[in-house]
Amino acid sequence: MLRLKEKYKQEVIPKMMERFGYENPMAVPKIEKVVVNCGFGRMVVGKGSKEREAIQEHILKTLALITGQKPALRQARKSISSFKLRKGMPIGAMVTLRGQRMYDFLEKLIWVVFPRTRDFKGIPLKSFDEKGNLTVGFKEYIPFPEVTPEKEKGIFGLEVTITTTAKSREEGVELLKLLGFPIKS
Repeated sequence: MLRLKEKYKQEVIPKMMERFGYENPMAVPKIEKVVVNCGFGRMVVGKGSKEREAIQEHILKTLALITGQKPALRQARKSISSFKLRKGMPIGAMVTLRGQRMYDFLEKLIWVVFPRTRDFKGIPLKSFDEKGNLTVGFKEYIPFPEVTPEKEKGIFGLEVTITTTAKSREEGVELLKLLGFPIKS
């Protein structure tokens, strides 16, 4: 089985050039970056500072384990009293993957995580935006192989956004289909 990067170079580029009529292999869309993020605002609102720190630490540790890279904290931009939210309060974490780490994560996502996800029947086409970028949400992070569900105390959801250099939705869908993503037709 080919690694994702080799598969892109050997199989995807020629097929995309044939299908969309690109003159130059450099014009073929590619995956630019993968962003994994998790919002934990709901979990920490109304909690004491010690509880908040514990939840935040757990989420950061788990995201680092899943992605292989340290997550960056995201703070609230403005205060919203009805949500008990103060400006500057940490409400999420995100990781941007590029290069080899990105390809390793995508291989794990395609060949391990999607098959292990409960009731998974393929990625719906509505998950793509007009530029061909894909966003997939997970209600729980249990399908990731680095996590042992028996030891987990707080289960949270996360979102994976795959950004492509495609100019249209059709190009992005075709690119990810050829790479092996399980997309519903």
